[in-house]
Amino acid sequence: MKDRVLSAIEGLCGEMVEALSRICRIPAVSPHNGGTGEEEKAREIERLVAELGLGAVTWQRVEDERSATGNRPSLFLELPGKQRRRLCILTHVDIVPEGDRSLWTIDPYRPVVKGSRLYGRGVSDNGMTLIASLYALKALVASGAEPEFSVCLVFAADEEMGSGFGLKPLLERGLFRPDDLVIAPDGGNDAGDFVEISEKASLKLAFTVTGRQAHASLPNTGLNACRAANILAVEVDEALHKAFPDEDPLFDPPVSTFEPTRRFANVPNTNTVPGKERFEFDCRVLPSVSLDEVLEVVERVRKDVADRTGAAIDLDVGRSDAAVPTSPDSDIVRLLCGAVREVLGVEPRTGGIGGGTFAAFFRRKGIPAVVWQQECAGVAHQPDEYTEIDYLVNNAKVFALMMLGGL
Repeated sequence: MKDRVLSAIEGLCGEMVEALSRICRIPAVSPHNGGTGEEEKAREIERLVAELGLGAVTWQRVEDERSATGNRPSLFLELPGKQRRRLCILTHVDIVPEGDRSLWTIDPYRPVVKGSRLYGRGVSDNGMTLIASLYALKALVASGAEPEFSVCLVFAADEEMGSGFGLKPLLERGLFRPDDLVIAPDGGNDAGDFVEISEKASLKLAFTVTGRQAHASLPNTGLNACRAANILAVEVDEALHKAFPDEDPLFDPPVSTFEPTRRFANVPNTNTVPGKERFEFDCRVLPSVSLDEVLEVVERVRKDVADRTGAAIDLDVGRSDAAVPTSPDSDIVRLLCGAVREVLGVEPRTGGIGGGTFAAFFRRKGIPAVVWQQECAGVAHQPDEYTEIDYLVNNAKVFALMMLGGL
């Protein structure tokens, strides 16, 4: 039966490429990021599911006043198996904007095949595995195979902007079970041998430094917020790296990272001393490190620099604590690794990433979850995003074997 299903997937390759091209013609960008949301794309997925003979999807909507429809849709597709226990494969419908179109060699919303690859916005992140999960199920149905586990395919909204209108409220509605086998195919590598079981905690530190604006020829009449911000950024950077040098080989990189990233515009001309400066840090912190202790270090430096410079310094914190890692011995890891070995002929390795994915939300609910896919590393969110067509087929095969069981 396995061979029949895998052969069916190979025979569906051309159809899979067309289906992926079809859904990626629709720019499902968040209304909070300049787009129109997921509604049109979700309806196209619903039509595709019906055409494949896979039954009816269930719509789950979350209110969002910024959306033209007043809500954001996620879709569920379920097929009963021998066991009531479910294999849940979660992909996301939304995409990031195309960015600077001059950097694209194609129209981002007119996917095109070039050689062994399909190019277009969203073909890798996350359209490839969305289509792969659908066609894995299609191959089972077409082959007359009954899945070992009940299958639940979830096509979620709002992943790219934090899941506040997607997975987070869906979890609160009790739509998932403690014994669900959960995989979020939204990260991986070309070899397909990396299984993500843990994510770092994260902090977004947004500093606002307020001084007093003045003419640059008379700096003594003002208080240079730019200088105070420069001092603050350097000292926060140095203090955090000195205080938290811990390493964990589970992660790459194996350390906590504290990166000054975003700097906002201040004054539009050179000969004005700025009175306000804003900048941000992105911090990805090992689970073994206390975020409270990190914030204590930041607060100590903030107060010291404020006292020394006379500038007022405000800090806004975005915080996401690390979830308990998924055990390498959990059922979902064993199920996935067995399928990967059989399809790709590689030995899977488990590890952690900087975060964050769907999996962390499940881990915080006590539901083990993994992140995996065979993907072209480094192409997500980039101009001329692409996927290898072979990876589309391989991912479908792995999902199909997982559906068939083999714990």
